[in-house]
Amino acid sequence: MTDAPKGTVTAAQVLDSDPKLFVDLKTHAPGPSGALPITPEMLLNEPSGNLFGLSQDAGMGWDPARLLDPEFLILSTHGGMRAADGTPIALGFHTGHWEVGLLVAEAARELRNRRAIPFAGAVTDPCDGRTQGTDGMLDSLAYRNDAAVVLRRLMRSLPTRKGVLGIATCDKGLPAMMMALASSGKYPSILVPGGVTLLPESGEDAGKVQTIGARFSQAQITLEYAAEMGCKACASPGGGCQFLGTAATAQVVAESMGLSLPHAALAPSGQPIWLDAATRSARALLRLYQQGIGTRDILTDAAIRNAMVVHAAFGGSTNLLLHVPATAHAAGLKRPTAEDWAAINRQVPRLVDALPNGPNGFATVQVFLAGAVPEVMLHLRRAGLLDTSALTVTGETLDHNLDWWEQSARRREVRARLRTLDNIDPDDVILSPDCARSRGLTATVCFPHGNLAPEGSVIKSTSIDPTLIDAENLYRHTGPARVFITETAAIDAIKHGRVGHGDVIVLICGGPAGAGMQEIYQVTSALKNLPFCKHVAVLTDARFSGVSTGACVGHISPEALAGGPIGRILEGDTIQIVVDRAALKGTIDLVGEANESFTPEEGTRRLATRLPRPDLAPHPSMPDDSRLWAALTHASGGVWGGCVYDADAILAQLTRGAQNS
Repeated sequence: MTDAPKGTVTAAQVLDSDPKLFVDLKTHAPGPSGALPITPEMLLNEPSGNLFGLSQDAGMGWDPARLLDPEFLILSTHGGMRAADGTPIALGFHTGHWEVGLLVAEAARELRNRRAIPFAGAVTDPCDGRTQGTDGMLDSLAYRNDAAVVLRRLMRSLPTRKGVLGIATCDKGLPAMMMALASSGKYPSILVPGGVTLLPESGEDAGKVQTIGARFSQAQITLEYAAEMGCKACASPGGGCQFLGTAATAQVVAESMGLSLPHAALAPSGQPIWLDAATRSARALLRLYQQGIGTRDILTDAAIRNAMVVHAAFGGSTNLLLHVPATAHAAGLKRPTAEDWAAINRQVPRLVDALPNGPNGFATVQVFLAGAVPEVMLHLRRAGLLDTSALTVTGETLDHNLDWWEQSARRREVRARLRTLDNIDPDDVILSPDCARSRGLTATVCFPHGNLAPEGSVIKSTSIDPTLIDAENLYRHTGPARVFITETAAIDAIKHGRVGHGDVIVLICGGPAGAGMQEIYQVTSALKNLPFCKHVAVLTDARFSGVSTGACVGHISPEALAGGPIGRILEGDTIQIVVDRAALKGTIDLVGEANESFTPEEGTRRLATRLPRPDLAPHPSMPDDSRLWAALTHASGGVWGGCVYDADAILAQLTRGAQNS
């Protein structure tokens, strides 16, 4: 058979096979040699599933003499397929899960060598960067819940497991893994973060490179520059992005909860120090099993609070306001509220100078070399802000771990390596509270209320352009509303100059019911990188990427499609935004219409008399899967409850509905 011209596939090529294939067909095989190590008691008392499991394990090639070794499950978000030399056979959705299989193999070898039986499964994950501005974003947050459900089902589907090791890296897969592991209860579990990718030697990081379209549209860059920078941005093949976005923040939070080994978050993917974390995590899982320590002994209210404290000290992504409550809920713990987050952010100083917050904006791998989570925790311990009696996956308390870190060769070597490689003082990356204060690092998260957000909203106040902050440390912006129902319309207006100095972009119908609570980094990144746009504010019931910066207020509640007053704003209405970066308080209010100005109280009255905008509608491509997710999470506490599935609350609503029908 001759090959068809390149790119053409014939019917014969689809239907026909090489005749030699039929000659080798078989219906029987000899089967594994040896015998199952079973006893009469096992045959009489064990469930048939446990016995058949031994047959399958032998069939897959495990030594029958070792079939009664303790079994441990490794779950990951691995995606794509690599050849032995690392070249791609099939691409993954993103670099964050591309090399994760190497960690699985490393952990599995360690378990096998210590006379345990490793099982491995994967639930891969999408990329928020790849889906920015596309219909794929409508599935993003909803996917987290689905993945957590599947991961939990896989865990329970190996009923003979003694513990679970989870490996994940990025925005949705890692929170899903935290939620799954949090449900482990009496079983030990441990999370191995997938690490970060390296910076290009010359070029742009993965956050800035996502703005090449907006910058090209404004003639800031050439086609050639965009093509070259876009090619270089992901400088190594694995790991999460180089900035402290959702992926990196989730790694930090997992370690801060005690679910990961000390100094595991933000390791450079593919390097020996990264693989070493998987090896030692497998040992730690065995130790937890030997000590009888379950996940419920580690994930406590104190662990959740410690994670919130470290989140504040890092200045992490606001998306963790969704994922930390979800993890707490999965563990059967109290979900932190917006008030809890606000109180912690008022108390805890920001100590980390990282992309995108600045002021210098070091990359995540540089934060790792500066000491990352344990180094930040040393400062927080000295300030009395942590509960260091909390147990961790080392089998020891946080206090014990920090004592080890402070005197460790690991700490000395990685910090020295940062000086050698990049000529960076690690104390310029992770600062003491006094030094951070003197350099103007401010707390990160503020929760504005007002007549447009009666149930609250969130802004990363530290990321507002410092030139817009007055002598009283206040950001004040009053301007006309430019209302958009879809992100596509908003980004089109920005790219084509239809948004001007002083405007307030009001992007609605982006919440859970409208668009799956889409992430609108395409909008915020364009505003950051276009000259006049630092003077444009954004209000939305959607959410932001962890790399977003600027005067961007998200999570506005109630959302427009749930009757929120944000859905009654009209084009040209005057909106006032005030953010106090010192007190971490803020307001967003309607204060004018047409040529008339009035007080926020009058704005509240007028909003109450208005009908919702007639053009409010879900995204035209909103999938039924995400519509169902939005309804279930609304019944479970909504955005501020972590967008979880609360089975008791959902069933109670269904019961009430059935009784009233």
